[in-house]
Amino acid sequence: PFKTAEAVAQWGVDYIVLTSVDRDDIADGGSSHFATTVQLIKEHSGGNILVECLVSDFRGDLDAVETLANSGLDVYAHNVETVERLQKFVRDPRAGYKQSLSTLEHAKKVKTNRTERPLYTKTSLMLGLGETDEEVIQTMKDLRDIDVDVVTFGQYLRPTEHHLSVVEYVRPEKFEYFRQVGEELGFKYVASGPMVRSSYKAGEFFLEHLIKKERKMLEKDSGNDGILL
Repeated sequence: PFKTAEAVAQWGVDYIVLTSVDRDDIADGGSSHFATTVQLIKEHSGGNILVECLVSDFRGDLDAVETLANSGLDVYAHNVETVERLQKFVRDPRAGYKQSLSTLEHAKKVKTNRTERPLYTKTSLMLGLGETDEEVIQTMKDLRDIDVDVVTFGQYLRPTEHHLSVVEYVRPEKFEYFRQVGEELGFKYVASGPMVRSSYKAGEFFLEHLIKKERKMLEKDSGNDGILL
């Protein structure tokens, strides 16, 4: 965490995404390691760098979720990957649709209860695995029910012949349709396109400006000229 924070602070960036392989070999799934790294980045940058963490579901451990959510993190990202019906075919058997939703919901809930500064939640889905339009829209509704702020959609591409086959190459028009539906449902931002991925440069740029804008409004409303921690 110390070396990571020092390096990030020296890069001169305004927004950073931290992620890792799953660490099921660690009791808390690596949550405390992420949290320490976030805290140190904030300290080294004077709070000027916005931090997003793209993490696992921590095996449904809500205490681990809470540790990270209350670390000073700005964006809590966890990918549900696909619609509910296809979860067992696409994801590790230890993962699950409802378990993923529970972690995103808990991150938002515990952070909102402890500070005036909101924590943004974000998730991503791959399309082209055999999902229907109705299933994608229902997934968006489920995400909005737990107040997820940002969703991204991208085309699933088969990494090797040992992975799942592509069922459909989704047309750009369909991605645009899902973007429009998502915005109508109330997401703060929807990135939807064949080449979109969960860590999407345009999305990060938008989120950075959105967060700064909303925090300035919050400071103004609260009469606080300082930085909300």
